Amino acid sequence: MELALYQPDIAPNVGTLMRMGACLGLKVNIIEPCGFPFGAKDMRRAAMDYAQFSDVERHSSFERFCENRPDSRLVLLTTKSAEPYTDFTFHPTDILLLGQESKGVPDEVHNRVQARITIPMQQGMRSVNVAIAAAMVTSEALRQTGGFPTSD
Repeated sequence: MELALYQPDIAPNVGTLMRMGACLGLKVNIIEPCGFPFGAKDMRRAAMDYAQFSDVERHSSFERFCENRPDSRLVLLTTKSAEPYTDFTFHPTDILLLGQESKGVPDEVHNRVQARITIPMQQGMRSVNVAIAAAMVTSEALRQTGGFPTSD
């Protein structure tokens, strides 16, 4: 299981997801350009000392990301889906793709993914914070696939 962040524009969310990736053993793909200088102070503060344990790969564009990724299923978390993540069957090799906090992903990215899932919300609500959305969906995906780290 991996995470992919499409052109993230809020540094603390990236730091939070790097920390989550380090704790859960997940690779975090950053699809650039970012809306902030990579390594920004608030990103480092959110990642804390976990950044050194994070498996982060930066990609210069969505095209480069698609060229470099293995034959994994790309699963987009989006408000433009009718399929709740709780009804979706995850695979251990899935890459969970999260869009920009300010505007999601463009149609060209929507058209390239293999699956689209959403978080059910109260009517009238736009979206959940991207780091919280990632944590919710990743937790379900790891539960389904038995992918949580084990402590020996």
